[in-house]
Amino acid sequence: MKTFQKIATTAVAILAFGALTACCPEKEQTTSNAQQSAAAPAVQPAEPAKDNNMNKLTLTAEWDKVFPKSEKVEHSKVTFKNHFGIELAADLYVPKDTSLKANGKFPAIAVSGPFGAIKEQSSGLYAQHMAERGFLTIAFDPSFTGESGGEPRYMNSPDINTEDFMASVDFLSTRDDVDPERIGIIGICGWGGMAINAAAIDTRIKATVASTMYDMSRVVANGYFDQANNAKARNEMRKALMAQRTKEYKTKEYDLSEVNTLPAEDAPFFLKDYYDYYKTPRGYHKRSLNSNTGWIKSAGTSLLNTKLLAYANEIESAVLVIHGEKAHSRYFSEGAFEKMTGKKVKVPAKLDPAKNWNMTVGNKELMILPGAVHTDLYDDVNGRIPYDKMEEFFKANLK
Repeated sequence: MKTFQKIATTAVAILAFGALTACCPEKEQTTSNAQQSAAAPAVQPAEPAKDNNMNKLTLTAEWDKVFPKSEKVEHSKVTFKNHFGIELAADLYVPKDTSLKANGKFPAIAVSGPFGAIKEQSSGLYAQHMAERGFLTIAFDPSFTGESGGEPRYMNSPDINTEDFMASVDFLSTRDDVDPERIGIIGICGWGGMAINAAAIDTRIKATVASTMYDMSRVVANGYFDQANNAKARNEMRKALMAQRTKEYKTKEYDLSEVNTLPAEDAPFFLKDYYDYYKTPRGYHKRSLNSNTGWIKSAGTSLLNTKLLAYANEIESAVLVIHGEKAHSRYFSEGAFEKMTGKKVKVPAKLDPAKNWNMTVGNKELMILPGAVHTDLYDDVNGRIPYDKMEEFFKANLK
C-alpha cells in the first residue's frame, strides 16, 4: 500500500494535467495571455494550401515530426472547425496505394493523443502508418494545443475534446475521396478515453481503437490507482482548484504546471518512462506541452466533475483496446473494457512472452501485449505497436 501511495503522490505532482498539479504544486510558472503569445516558438511561413479546407491558422511548412516522412503517402496540412468554433489543425495523409478505395473513396481514420502531446508525435506516427496500409488518415492537434486554435492555451475539456474527435469525423465524412460509411478513430493514452467517449455519441464512427489508454476523468477524480477515491480527497481538490481559478481571475494570469521533469533516482518507473519519451530526442517537440510547460493548473476542473465512460456500455460499433502488460496504466483499459461489455477481465499473472493475450466479447476486443510498458505504444523504438492488428481490425469493420 505504501508503494502505491508513493507512486500516486509522486505522479500527481508530475503528470501533465492541471487538476492534479493544482493540488500538489511544484515549481510554478506564471504566464499571461500576452506572454504566452510572445513566448510561443517561432513558426515558419505557412505552406501553400493543398486542400480546400485550409483556413486561417498559421501552420509550419517544414516537416518537423519526431518520426521520418514516408514515401508511401502524400502529406499536407488541413484545418477544420469544431462546434465550439475552434479551428483545429491537422496533418492529412493520403495513401499512394489506392487498393482500399471503393467507388473512388477511401476508408478513413482520425487520430489524436497522447493527452498533452501534438500531431508531430505519436498520433502522426499512427496516422502515417495506417495511411501506408491504405487508409486516408488525419492526425489533429486538440483544441488549445499545438497548432490548433482556442484560448487560453494549454486548457482541456472532456466536452470540447470529445467534440474535437466528432469534428474530425465531420471533416472526413464530407471529403470527396472518403466513404462516410467507413470512418474510424484512434485515441492514444488520455485520448483513448476521449475516443471511447466519442464512439458512445457519434454513430458515424464505425470502429475505434484505444491504445495504451487513460481514463482522464477517473485519474483526476480518483488519483492514480484509485488511491484518492473518496469524497474528502475530491473536496480538497475542489477547494484548491477554486482557489486557483480565483487567483487567475484576479491576476489575469495562468499558472502552468511543470511536467515530466527529471525524475529522482528512486522515482517510479513510469515517470522515468514519460521523461524518456517527452524530454529526450526520442519524442521531444517544441510545441508539445508535455515536452515543455504543461497544462494550466486549473485545466482539470471539468474532468473532476465528468465521467468520460458513462455510456460506454451503449456503444454498438466495434472497439479494440490495446495495452501493455507491464504498463502502470493497464487498469484503465481493463476498466473500459469491463464497462463496455459487462464482463470481468482476468489477465493471467504470467503471460506467454511470444503471444498477445486477447479477450473478445461481441465486437469488443481487449489485447494485452506481453512485457510492454506504457510508452512502448507511443513510438516504434521497441516495435510494439501492433499495426498489423489495427489494419486487420479496421479492414474488418470499415467495409
